[in-house]
Amino acid sequence: MLFFRNFWKIAVLFGVNVAAYFGVRYAMTVVEPFLYVPDSTYFYHVNFTLFLMTLFFVMHYFRTENFRQEELLTRQNESLMESLENLRQTQSQLVQQEKLASLGALTAGIAHEIQNPLNFVGNFSEVSGEMVQELREALGPEPLTEPGRHAVTQLLHELEQSQQKVAEHAGRASRIVKDMLQHSRASSGQKKPTDLNALADEYLRLAYHGLRAKYKDFNATLTTDFNQHLDPVLVVPEELGRVLLNLFSNAFYAVRKKAALRPGDAAYKPAVAVSTQRAQNGVVLRIRDNGTGIAPDILDKIMHPFFTTKPPGEGTGLGLSLSYDIITKGHGGTLTVSSEPGEFSEFAVWLPAGPAPDKVPAASSPTGARRQGP
Repeated sequence: MLFFRNFWKIAVLFGVNVAAYFGVRYAMTVVEPFLYVPDSTYFYHVNFTLFLMTLFFVMHYFRTENFRQEELLTRQNESLMESLENLRQTQSQLVQQEKLASLGALTAGIAHEIQNPLNFVGNFSEVSGEMVQELREALGPEPLTEPGRHAVTQLLHELEQSQQKVAEHAGRASRIVKDMLQHSRASSGQKKPTDLNALADEYLRLAYHGLRAKYKDFNATLTTDFNQHLDPVLVVPEELGRVLLNLFSNAFYAVRKKAALRPGDAAYKPAVAVSTQRAQNGVVLRIRDNGTGIAPDILDKIMHPFFTTKPPGEGTGLGLSLSYDIITKGHGGTLTVSSEPGEFSEFAVWLPAGPAPDKVPAASSPTGARRQGP
């Protein structure tokens, strides 16, 4: 028993018990005229009864003290286990951060080395295109036969197209390298309380008007369903803004692609919806579109670096990967996706105000204000 691990407690209680015994014997001699009868067992019966009562109270105290100390020890063990688990998680995060930092430094170094020759390729392809134009102008007044002039013109045209392809793919490679640098760059931003509703609305408009500036005929219905009672969320606004801009851009790309596949279909209306709601230990932001959807066989690959479903030149495959790292590693949240091919795609961003939930809550039907894109 835990209580008996301290010898001094046993000694004190034993002394109290012995003192009580002799105290009772002395008391019986004092009250002799009232209780004591010579050659009677009455004295011994009373003395023995009082001894048993004292022993009962002592054992009851032992038992109560033992239960109290066992409960205290249990709480201490639970606290130690929790501290150990936190320590292990912190150690794992530090190891992971160190690995990511080393990988980021390596990626940044490789990307910088690739960027220099890419710049030369891009610059010289532009210069070559200008030289082709100058050569075409210089050959204009030269006396050439008709078949020879046609052959030279055709050759210059093919050379010009080749240089344009070189410049186009050099630019694509340069964008990939820049995304790699952005992917590997360690964030120095400080987290601060941020109005998630305002941030989401700002980047929704930015992505929408950015696409409309490129495609004048594009229109979509934008739906917002913001919980107006959300507390500010502790995030790095710039990084979360990059995530939102990427998710919104992907959503608008999907609905525009579906509209292009269904020309003249008046029944299809491109729509993108964004909502926020409270969740277990945090908040959930959902971005849903009624675009082309994502095939089930690639659904678990879309967060991988350099994986893209867009045609060459339109995507680098680093947007979702970077977004996933920002949410999971930078903010301790989760980024999940659900989709039905040809019907919809929905990305759910959970940001913590406490430990991560076992399951992101199901989406509710949008009930927010609806506005038609200009």
